[in-house]
Amino acid sequence: MAGTPYKSGPAFLAAAAANIFTVPANTYAKITHIHLVNKNASARIVNLYVGATGGSASGTEELAGHSIAASGSTTADDFYDLYYPAGLKLIASDFLTGFCTADATSVIITVTYDLYAV
Repeated sequence: MAGTPYKSGPAFLAAAAANIFTVPANTYAKITHIHLVNKNASARIVNLYVGATGGSASGTEELAGHSIAASGSTTADDFYDLYYPAGLKLIASDFLTGFCTADATSVIITVTYDLYAV
């Protein structure tokens, strides 16, 4: 059975650990793509986690300390994509959380996923 495709975002990553994506009750989600864009003139560090609400516990990192180059950089891209061909499965008690280490108005995140009824 195929899931129903959805998109969360685009939205800014907070400067401290915060929920990015929450799975609705009585469903599970398979994240297929996470797109991160740095619109700042300086490189920014991004951290993503799968676990508790608002969590940033060591050992739950999905992306740890990844630097995204400055917007308009000629040496590297100002975006980063995470692909999950089989889907990163999250159940209703899981949360995708994360933050940008510098500020809350530099990095934009978009999450593409399929939602399944339980």
